[in-house]
Amino acid sequence: MKISLPHAPVGAQHCCATSRQDFNRHVRATGGAGKLPASPSSTSVVGAQHCCAPSRQDLSRKTLLFLFLSLSFSVSQAHAQNPPPDQPASTATVYKNAHIYTNNPAQPWAEVIVVQDGKILAIGPKSLISSYILERHASTIIDLHGAFVMPGFNDAHTHLGSAGAAMLSVRLNGAASIEELQKRLAVAVSAHQQGEWITGSGWDHTLWLDRKFPNRAQLDAVSPNNPVILTHISGHVAVANSLALKLAGVDKNTSNPSGGQIERDASGDPTGMLEEGSAIDIVQRKVPDPTAEQRRRGIELVLADLAKNGVTSVQDNSDWQDFLLFDQLKTEGRLTVRITEWLPFSTPLQDLVNMRAQASTTDPMLHTGALKGFTDGALGSRTAALLAPYSDDPSTSGILIAPPEELRKMAIERDKAGFQIAFHAIGDKANHVALDIFEAVLKANGPRDRRDRIEHAQVVASEDFPRFAKLNVIASMQPSHETSDMRWAESRLGPDRIHGAYAWNTMLKNNIHLAFGTDYPVEPISPFRGLYACVTRELPDGGPKNGWEPQEKITIEQCLSAYTTGSAYADFAESKKGQLKPGFYADFIILSEDLTKALPSQYTKIEVRQTFVAGHPVYQKP
Repeated sequence: MKISLPHAPVGAQHCCATSRQDFNRHVRATGGAGKLPASPSSTSVVGAQHCCAPSRQDLSRKTLLFLFLSLSFSVSQAHAQNPPPDQPASTATVYKNAHIYTNNPAQPWAEVIVVQDGKILAIGPKSLISSYILERHASTIIDLHGAFVMPGFNDAHTHLGSAGAAMLSVRLNGAASIEELQKRLAVAVSAHQQGEWITGSGWDHTLWLDRKFPNRAQLDAVSPNNPVILTHISGHVAVANSLALKLAGVDKNTSNPSGGQIERDASGDPTGMLEEGSAIDIVQRKVPDPTAEQRRRGIELVLADLAKNGVTSVQDNSDWQDFLLFDQLKTEGRLTVRITEWLPFSTPLQDLVNMRAQASTTDPMLHTGALKGFTDGALGSRTAALLAPYSDDPSTSGILIAPPEELRKMAIERDKAGFQIAFHAIGDKANHVALDIFEAVLKANGPRDRRDRIEHAQVVASEDFPRFAKLNVIASMQPSHETSDMRWAESRLGPDRIHGAYAWNTMLKNNIHLAFGTDYPVEPISPFRGLYACVTRELPDGGPKNGWEPQEKITIEQCLSAYTTGSAYADFAESKKGQLKPGFYADFIILSEDLTKALPSQYTKIEVRQTFVAGHPVYQKP
């Protein structure tokens, strides 16, 4: 509903005009967030009453509306941008009586937030606008009755396409033994016709008593007539049964692919274990692609999972076909999370340029971003590249996916074309190699605001921490990995190297930008598990006392910052999201309790009551 601006009462026109000018100056000066001045000569509602009328009783509703629209006009002119062309202009929605954690150091808390055209119009204390005006002249008034509100989470590292596929395959997360894995696989076999491929993911051998990888014979015992490939929770190794290996042409004479390994027994026959992407792909490419309907169904389940957990933005690494589906959902108005889609670093440069041109780089809901490359594997599977052999297996130091000189040449070329680069690096050798590459890029192409990233940065040599800051390389980390890995990480690394692992506090002390995420579906999408890890460094059920490597704990405020403003910075979006302030996207969540005051042991029990993206509700707890 459009409201025309009324005239001030005749007897008060001059005085009200002066007040309006002062009022607008005040709103511009405070960014729409400051308290209204309280003195009688100021531009507050009380001041306007004294100026424009001889008594409070004489103040007309039209004058109040006049001031309210003045506020809306000045704030929107100072901060708001035009709405996207597919979103018509709207009147304001006011959320009042809220307990708002803004994540803005200049104004950490607020009680009222005004949303219009998908952005925050104003935010501040109760005195921001008189309750009379709010209740009578805004399009929608929502009383939150003291509920805790904060910015939506921005997950800096996801795989939505893989998560969608996992939703429709055998889910092996939490299987406590090989026997449990076999039981779940048997259920899937009974639901498939003979000869149909069966895929699954999420198994974790470190949960099993012997902590040994599974093998093809164990899968054959359950599924002799259906080809099977089951991916490890890390995504860096997989196990296939004999029929799947046969269909893929893998036998004792098959050579290891570059950057990967086919595990073999004493006689040289494949065990079924495939290490790293190049080896996994030998079998995986034989699996039929999902139908359009299957892909869409999986992604719809994923989007619901994100909204339920308060995630309003993600930085994602999925297939191009998934990106095209995201774009279709956006066109239909069904995309409920902001997505920055990474492109594959190894793709030929001209193809990358064409992909960037085909897709938007600025659309607020969906655009392309960094190039995602790989340097090594994963710590759990001992494929992460270390500077010295594994403490629990001196026969290996892990795997470098590609020769460093090849990655360096490609990085310089892609950086020159204007791309941001994000390298997966887990081991200390891989992190060292990635930093060397970024240093070579700077030397070759000169300084610019690159914001290159290292994804995971799990194990870092002490001498390499300062290099992150010097090169302005972002550490994109996943705190919940620490909770999952702490049961066995020290056995992999030994007592000395472990001090450089999952080192969030050391990163901050070295002035390194942190961006937090989950690596979903490697870990559940819930940010609350990450918050628990940040603050306690304990197992889900508690312990060890005071936390594992407790010197690396950080505060809840630091962790929330890394999950919001830190992730936004990594995506060149720190002026648009991560805080609740005028002009920023109206992406916020309502929780069951105040995160900043809750006991860390309660973090994972806190519930998301509502999730808003661009001011629209995308989830409400039943």
